[in-house]
Amino acid sequence: MTGRTSGASRASVLPVTIYHNPRCSKSRQTLALLEERGVKPKVIEYLVTPPTEAELKHLLKLLGITPRELLRHKEEEFKTAGLDRPDATDAEIVRAMVKYPRLIERPIVVAGNKAALGRPPENVIKILWE
Repeated sequence: MTGRTSGASRASVLPVTIYHNPRCSKSRQTLALLEERGVKPKVIEYLVTPPTEAELKHLLKLLGITPRELLRHKEEEFKTAGLDRPDATDAEIVRAMVKYPRLIERPIVVAGNKAALGRPPENVIKILWE
């Protein structure tokens, strides 16, 4: 037995949060995917309500990635913040993401002590149904 019951999911017992940008197609697709599966996540529009430095560090830990891996390189703020330097530290990157939340790759979905980046949107399924 796999431990997975028919139809049961982590989402049915744990609160689910999505860090969402409604202007982003992948973010909209990820939210739709959750809703189609009966998940009603707490939606945080992170450009309106950016994560604090502590929250962002926690998200990175849950995702298991470095700040640079969560960084959007094509945004204007990437160069403005000096992050085009290869020697930019993790601390500098995190501070820049807090100051310029557009630099944060999206969407991020959190369920309990697990998180996934919705790129592609199907990535979030593994934290909800496994």
